[in-house]
Amino acid sequence: MAFCLKMALHLRRIRIERERVRSSPCCGRGFFYNSGVLDIKLIREKSDFVRQRLASRGAGDEKLIDGILQSDDQRRKILAEVEALKSQRNKVSKEIGALMGQKKVEEAEARKKETREMGDRITELDKSVAAVDAERDSLMLRLPNLPHESVVQGKTAEDNPEVRVHGTKANHDFKSKSHVELCESLKLVDFARAAKLSGSGFLLYTNWGARLERALIQFLLDLHITQHEYTEVSPPFMVGEQCMVGVGQFPKFKDQYYGVAEGGDAANLGKLYLIPTAETPVANIHREEILTEKQLPVRYCAYTPCFRGEAGAAGVGTRGMIRVHQFDKVELIKIVKPEHGYDELEKMVGNAEKVLQLLGLHYRVIMLCTGDMGFGSAKTYDIEVWAPGQGSYLEVSSCSNCEDFQSRRMNLRFKTEGGENKFPHILNGSGTALARLFVALIETHQQADGSVKIPEALQPYLKTDRITA
Repeated sequence: MAFCLKMALHLRRIRIERERVRSSPCCGRGFFYNSGVLDIKLIREKSDFVRQRLASRGAGDEKLIDGILQSDDQRRKILAEVEALKSQRNKVSKEIGALMGQKKVEEAEARKKETREMGDRITELDKSVAAVDAERDSLMLRLPNLPHESVVQGKTAEDNPEVRVHGTKANHDFKSKSHVELCESLKLVDFARAAKLSGSGFLLYTNWGARLERALIQFLLDLHITQHEYTEVSPPFMVGEQCMVGVGQFPKFKDQYYGVAEGGDAANLGKLYLIPTAETPVANIHREEILTEKQLPVRYCAYTPCFRGEAGAAGVGTRGMIRVHQFDKVELIKIVKPEHGYDELEKMVGNAEKVLQLLGLHYRVIMLCTGDMGFGSAKTYDIEVWAPGQGSYLEVSSCSNCEDFQSRRMNLRFKTEGGENKFPHILNGSGTALARLFVALIETHQQADGSVKIPEALQPYLKTDRITA
């Protein structure tokens, strides 16, 4: 709660400055910006619609709306009283000048006392506004994004509709080995020594395993840069809490990420956080900026390691690469005009699919239902690749349009040719994630003799067509 209060006060300071310069209407849903999260005007004017969309997520977030509206109504009443007092004080101040000019000193002094009392009351009310602001904004920071109308309503992953399937499952004429068996027999990953170094949920790639991981990263970057028109960036691997709030990871999921302390100074713990995905720093690159319309679309591509504490919440002690605390990923980020948001989402999914097609992997694309979507997403597609050694599909990419949810939280806008400041749509997608891609690749392309055949597209990077013992 202390974190929510601190961030709410920070948002209030930002909002006061924005209200001073009067931001223009946003175009995402046609309402004015107010609070750095969901639009407070949308909540005021279409509260039933907001409740209905939040209720479709099945998490009970719609219950927060009553508290937000109550705080907002209280805030507006206090502000009305403040404005009335200021108007009255200005009127009395003019009367004081007239009384002094008429040599009516006693009457003037009495009026001065009256203005001081009004000033004291205004100061008290300003403090009340700050407290109500903090209460309202702390609630609003906990609201997830509203699902797009095209998203299927459902409760769990079981309700996610399959959009399409590519290829067929690998049909080995021998018993498929798991990636753990392959990693051990080919000495690709040393699970035991990784655990000795860092505990469960971490990996030590060795020899051809390390080279394969590096080759995959380079292949992914080159593909997206040269064929999909992304600009490569290499961001910091640690960010401040404002970046985590900007993409919607804080405050709700703060307990799932790694805070960093400098040396042994506990007071610095939490000033920086290890990134859970490159989305966190890259989507925030233009935070608190106003881009020109001609700068859009912005397309960034970045490789980073990713650090997630929640990955080991259940079952991470099991040997393997499916759920780990640290993994590599190539991330795709787009900042686009709202009218292009959903076309760009489909293109982003296609960019991620191209990776799997070139690597000869069978996969399926599913749309996440309302109850299975991420906190900041308005619409999400997951791409799941088949891993024959597991006998199951593994998610290797999740592509989302967050609409203006994140751009509002980080105050990122663009100025139209007509001079309006609008909030862009921000999209993110895995292009793709490892180590699950690593798992699917070696399990799919394993051979009867225990070797792993390397797909043609990857051979120039690995400098071999096969990994053998």
